[in-house]
Amino acid sequence: MTGKAFRAALVASVFISAAGVAQAQAAPQDSDAKIADLQRQVDELKAIVRAMQTAQITAPPASNPVSAAPAQPVEVAAAASAPAPVASPEKKKGWYDKLQIRGYTQLRMNEILSGPKSAPAGVSRVRSVQDSGINENGNLSIRRARLVVQGEISNRVSLYMQGDLATSVASQSSGESRLHYFQMRDAYADVFLDDAKTLRVRFGQSKVPFGWENLQSSQNRVPLDRTDAINQPVPGERDLGVVAYYTPPKIQAIWDELAKDGQKLFGNYGALGFGVYNGQSVNRTERNGTYMVVGLATMPIRLDGLGGIFEGQVAEIGATGMMNKFRPEVRSGGVSAVNFTDNHVGVHAMIYPRPFGIQAEWKWGTGPQWNPVTGAIESGDSTGGYVMTMYRAPKTSIGQFIPFARWQRYRGGWKAATNAPRIDGEEYEFGVEWQPMKDFEVVLTYANINRIEADDRRFGRAKGEVLRAQVQWNY
Repeated sequence: MTGKAFRAALVASVFISAAGVAQAQAAPQDSDAKIADLQRQVDELKAIVRAMQTAQITAPPASNPVSAAPAQPVEVAAAASAPAPVASPEKKKGWYDKLQIRGYTQLRMNEILSGPKSAPAGVSRVRSVQDSGINENGNLSIRRARLVVQGEISNRVSLYMQGDLATSVASQSSGESRLHYFQMRDAYADVFLDDAKTLRVRFGQSKVPFGWENLQSSQNRVPLDRTDAINQPVPGERDLGVVAYYTPPKIQAIWDELAKDGQKLFGNYGALGFGVYNGQSVNRTERNGTYMVVGLATMPIRLDGLGGIFEGQVAEIGATGMMNKFRPEVRSGGVSAVNFTDNHVGVHAMIYPRPFGIQAEWKWGTGPQWNPVTGAIESGDSTGGYVMTMYRAPKTSIGQFIPFARWQRYRGGWKAATNAPRIDGEEYEFGVEWQPMKDFEVVLTYANINRIEADDRRFGRAKGEVLRAQVQWNY
């Protein structure tokens, strides 16, 4: 019996008694008989109340030993005793839940301070194979405008697509380049072969694992451009192929720590990498039916055990190599009918800036290059590299600063240009990167250049100074 029913019974008995009293007062002559009848009714009600109280006392106790819950109405009690509803299955994610969009854009200014901006036919000018905006009318240009779509298709498969809105298309009918075309840079899928995701195979167009700075994104690199020597074996840094990457958890843990610290890493391309590609470089049709084979090995090492200035420092050392047959474009049109040996090996070593750092790479190899004496493309030595020092101040009152100084040298052909011209030269560069906020960077550099222009029709060396600035916003 509920307390509510018990109280209702008492109230009813009170009202009945009150009514009987009223009637007895209104008709005294019948009072004895009516009082006796009312007494009988009250006795019956009291018996009902006692029975209900007894039923409540003998009811089974509540399951909670601390405090019994109040009795529930029949319909509520029935609902409580019913089995719990089965949870509905998780709603399947739509494609828009699996993908993310990001990117970055670089606005650049180049100004030749000294040296030949222009020159008569056959004479070298101050130029760079890394940035066509270094010319007599350089001024402002969009160096990169990248848009990335990436995501996890499933627990074992992910995709990555990147395009660039700042590329140009040459060989127009008027002889003038058309700028700001959207061109594919990356289009690949990663298939993970284990639950820990230490081993994966990448299918599609992606970066070739040759050279540490080649793999580092231009979004993260401190200097504005890559160096000639390291970039020469893989201009554009990409090709179409299949590559496997393996990263042990201990090595991944060091890279994760460096990333958390804000260091500019080369990206997750594995501690070991091995790939097979077409070998004609990015966005070019395969011409010779052979494959380019590439290998990479790199390892970060904690230097805490050395103590002193090395406390908290991390070094990284590694090597890369490639074997390829390449057919450069020729001035008469199309590509060479002859395969040229295009084999290279390289080493890299660095200490991440905490706060001082140093980074260096060097490579040796053989590749196609123009011989002005014979007037033909031949295989020749391709050697060079760079050394860079930097200082990182991540937490100043106005943001992060990274001043740097870099020296580079290269002697060999530039296979990405028509007739693979030789570009013997060296360069000294000084600059600073300022990052006032995470999604905005400013770089200012000065370079002293001394090199042969990458054009088989021009001779001699061009010496000059170049002032450059770049604004980058990330999204």
